[in-house]
Amino acid sequence: MAHCNTIFHQMLKLIPRHHFAKLEGEHSTGRKARSFTRWSQLVHLLSMQLTARVSLRDGVSSLKARIKSLYHLGVKPVARSTFADANHQRPASFFEALFGLMYRRCQPLAPKHKFKFKNKLFSLDATVVSLCLALFPWASFRRTKGGIKLHILLDHDGYLPAFVAVSPAREPEIKKARSLSRPKGSIVVEDLGYTDYAWYAQLTAQKIFFVTRQKRNARYEVLEHHKVNKSQGLLSDQTIQLTGAKSQECLILLRRIAYRDAATGKRYVFLTNHFKLVAKTIADIYKERWQIEIFFRFIKQNLKIKAFIGNSENAVLTQIYAALIVYLLLCYLKFLCNLSITLQNCIRILQLNLFRTCTVQELFEPPEMIADNMCHPKQLTLALAYPDRNDCKSLVNYQNDYFYMVISAILGWSSMETKPFNTPFTINRTGRT
Repeated sequence: MAHCNTIFHQMLKLIPRHHFAKLEGEHSTGRKARSFTRWSQLVHLLSMQLTARVSLRDGVSSLKARIKSLYHLGVKPVARSTFADANHQRPASFFEALFGLMYRRCQPLAPKHKFKFKNKLFSLDATVVSLCLALFPWASFRRTKGGIKLHILLDHDGYLPAFVAVSPAREPEIKKARSLSRPKGSIVVEDLGYTDYAWYAQLTAQKIFFVTRQKRNARYEVLEHHKVNKSQGLLSDQTIQLTGAKSQECLILLRRIAYRDAATGKRYVFLTNHFKLVAKTIADIYKERWQIEIFFRFIKQNLKIKAFIGNSENAVLTQIYAALIVYLLLCYLKFLCNLSITLQNCIRILQLNLFRTCTVQELFEPPEMIADNMCHPKQLTLALAYPDRNDCKSLVNYQNDYFYMVISAILGWSSMETKPFNTPFTINRTGRT
């Protein structure tokens, strides 16, 4: 039998140690750790995310209980205070850089988006993570509530987070959006929270396309009407020029598409600077933006980003980037092994089998099918071949008369009767033969 290490060890091998060491040198604090290294800190953080530990003490104790498996992970047990100090003092920028490295490694394996066009497709949105103001005084949000805002740029090739930024919850979403860099020709989908005419002009100058919704009170002038297929739910397709108070910030021509959803009957109005795609594709692109909402739901329900093991800003950022690194590792594992299960089922299986010694394929392959003759609702069938009387006598060599009498009584043999070979034998649930 081939030797297999733990599942956790196989997942950690997806992070190249030479790239890890290079990042560690670039984000060095000037003093080398004596015992609790950056690698040990990462392993402890990932273990807490994958096993759903609820506290710092719980996470440290769970790894101490697996002390025989820690040698192959390259770590040693650590004191709770040492782990807490590392999360508080070591800059979270190192884990941000490691997140970027893992995204670049996942990209070549990720499946393409479902549309026929070759442009990169991104969704941009933000979500608020609520915090207790008494424990996190630096994250003031409202008078009695704290919080931070998590900005995500989701790549629809594999639904991978391409950009992550954390800001105070009070900060407008458009402020982070202006600082993003995207490849030329890409399409960015955002909701009404990113309405900014100057930003629309900036994206157009950078040769980046956007798809968003139009506000109800927006003022515009229709310059041209285009034909639409009303059987697809399309109501209008127009070329417009903005004429509102801030229209001088966006002097470019825009495309306005009205669409009614057949399932809900709700009417949507979209704005875009892409004039080559058909109107129905523009509507489908905005509908695909819902994937970023699914992403937010997954990380909040399955990863540890709502309850934190440290109260400082650096500790919170470290834990958030560690959670997103776990998400990329799950996607990398799914793409690499060509797994057909969902990420939620994947992390549930890993929580129970993280230190199991087997291959990843053996862990996720479906169980063997039960034979049809074992699934009869009214009886249990013994899939055995029973010998005849003479073969049974030769088997026991007449040394155990009691054993032969019991078999004869069960099979109903008389003294001169023989039973043919390979006769099936069934036992009803009532106990009768």
